[in-house]
Amino acid sequence: MPRKKKTPDFEQSLADLESLVTQMEQGDLTLEASLNAFEEGIKLTRECQTMLDQAEQKVHILTTQSGELKTEPFNTEQE
Repeated sequence: MPRKKKTPDFEQSLADLESLVTQMEQGDLTLEASLNAFEEGIKLTRECQTMLDQAEQKVHILTTQSGELKTEPFNTEQE
């Protein structure tokens, strides 16, 4: 039975992305290595954005209505 690939956490993905950016900024990579790093960076960016989107969906604001705590969806739009 094949094992399910473990999804990295947000902090690890962000650290990997920062490392790639540092390597690319140094300018020592070959063109092929730079393209590979860029592709990996795009993948990591998308993974981080997905994790942030999922976290945002979980955020709720607690309010008190008639003496009871109620949750409301987190509103991202400026009012």
